[in-house]
Amino acid sequence: MALIVSSLPFPPSTVICSRIAAIPVATAACSVVRSRTTPSPCCRVRASSSSSSPPPQRSGPDPDGFMEFPFASSPVRDLMVELVSTVEARLGSQLLPNTLPPDVQRYQNPSGTAHASLLVRSGIPSSPIDFILGSWIYCQLPTGAALNITSLSCYLNESTDAPNFLVELIQSSATSLVLILDLPPRKDLVLHPGYLKTFYEDTRLDEHRQTIENIPEVRRYLSTSLYLRCTVSPTAIFVRLESEAGGLGRLEEIVRENVSVVAKELLGIWLDVSVSGTREVEEAERIHLRKRDQMFKSKTIEIDLGSSLPRLFGQETADRVLEALKGLFSA
Repeated sequence: MALIVSSLPFPPSTVICSRIAAIPVATAACSVVRSRTTPSPCCRVRASSSSSSPPPQRSGPDPDGFMEFPFASSPVRDLMVELVSTVEARLGSQLLPNTLPPDVQRYQNPSGTAHASLLVRSGIPSSPIDFILGSWIYCQLPTGAALNITSLSCYLNESTDAPNFLVELIQSSATSLVLILDLPPRKDLVLHPGYLKTFYEDTRLDEHRQTIENIPEVRRYLSTSLYLRCTVSPTAIFVRLESEAGGLGRLEEIVRENVSVVAKELLGIWLDVSVSGTREVEEAERIHLRKRDQMFKSKTIEIDLGSSLPRLFGQETADRVLEALKGLFSA
């Protein structure tokens, strides 16, 4: 889910608010790097110095290497692997295999300065799962630093009106990270106070938000995208972690000991309450949910991907990825 631009150390060229393919980048800055020749090995090391070395190539259930998260720091990689593994373990029998073409599951730009990977698993017809989408993206920046984004989004279908799940981590330097963590609602909370109580008050989600926001290095983040701000819940965790004094070690400590704990708690709540809970949805409401969900997914492509993917990966790669994702979104 791509959500952030103003937190990055350069001005955005466009407002990004997609929840797909993890493209919350200021694409103009990355495209500057893309237009240059491939940097030397020493530049590559410097650009990714805030990340630990990637694990060895995996095989078996992860042939495309998505779960490697090769450019993420160790705490972020460990968290994302655990989140994706938990979702697949709990929902395994309800999920279809990843059927994206290999060149959409993993792709890069011609100069090798931007890399991305996608994992998409749709739900079987009898499941409340629409699809789960995991993604990571890496982009070298003109400053010599690197932009690393990892995300996991879980979408439900119209058989239930329960919230979706979203987590995204965007790291643009060794001491700065933006975190978005939420159960985005799929009903109007003013018109449906019972929905607010069931999914946000009774589950005490706001306590988790307070836990993160009470960390000294954490500041609230306000997205410049009005569209994004109207799609998240009142308990959404939208923060920026700045650990200038403590450096990379402190940032990784916060991710490992605080962010990871809260993210796993929220995923557990989503699995127990949204997925496993019983919701009676009348046919008229299902039509409304289907229309709302489709509009949301269409907006994702319209606002973000159509402009950002070509700049970052080139038109040919962008067309290939967009075609595959449009097929998924329209299904």
